[in-house]
Amino acid sequence: MRRSSLIKSFCVSSRVNFFLASILLSISSYAVAEMEYFSIAENAAVMYDAPSLKADKLYVASLYLPVEAVVNVDGWVKVRDSSGSLAWVEKRMLSQQRYVVVIVPLADVYQSADTNSELIFQAEENIVLELLDSEHRGWVKVRHLSGQVGYVKINQVWGS
Repeated sequence: MRRSSLIKSFCVSSRVNFFLASILLSISSYAVAEMEYFSIAENAAVMYDAPSLKADKLYVASLYLPVEAVVNVDGWVKVRDSSGSLAWVEKRMLSQQRYVVVIVPLADVYQSADTNSELIFQAEENIVLELLDSEHRGWVKVRHLSGQVGYVKINQVWGS
């Protein structure tokens, strides 16, 4: 192969790879940007298998349960919970207030975003904590319903 042909081939290949990389990057950025979390705003929100009050009722979600919005349709939102279950809920039953749920048997909550800081409390699996801040890499600042505030590792909770 002549050198000029080889250079042209390399340039075309590089442009194609750059183009594909750009597409993948934009898709992954879009997916991250689309993640939207809410919490249940009512003490007992009925979760349905379709966006209608006439649909089958699946279960009742408790106040503050964090959910991830998957689809919005005419006053209804299809949501995913920490177990991965999908259900429809009336949009009016959701709050912008953010909460997380403990997904490990026992989560340690520290005074600062450091395992060497003072252990403030431990939260059992399925306990819901108010999300206060997510600015610390790998950690989220949370508040227990009792009022205690601290930092928990992000891999110990769901909904951030």
